[in-house]
Amino acid sequence: MANNHPLRGFATVNYFAADHAAAVKWYTELLGTPPYFNKTGYAEFRIGDYQHELGLIDAAYQKEGSATTPGGEIIYWHVDNLEEALERILAIGAKEYEPITPRGGGFVTASVLDPFGNILGIMYNPHYLEVLGSLKKA
Repeated sequence: MANNHPLRGFATVNYFAADHAAAVKWYTELLGTPPYFNKTGYAEFRIGDYQHELGLIDAAYQKEGSATTPGGEIIYWHVDNLEEALERILAIGAKEYEPITPRGGGFVTASVLDPFGNILGIMYNPHYLEVLGSLKKA
């Protein structure tokens, strides 16, 4: 399939954490797998159907002047059962940021603040499943 779009899909989502080791431990528990790359100050997980990357960066490396409070964009990760996923994430220490919100057309979102102050979005996305299904058929 030819793709002439300048943005072809996200490669890595990075979150900052003042306690990098604790963030690696927390995300390892959440994701059920350790990072495939883990060096001083940076760890990276490959997760999901497309092996997208989630990176954890020690906050000591955060650019001066960067926002230190949640805000701006939210990356939503598809989940098959939004209620179960949200319940599990909250149970291991995240705090609700945005409650379960129907968006129409079968799209439903929620988001949390991880224990390190980052927004983690989750979404039930029928389009995601449609695209995934079409790729498996090809």
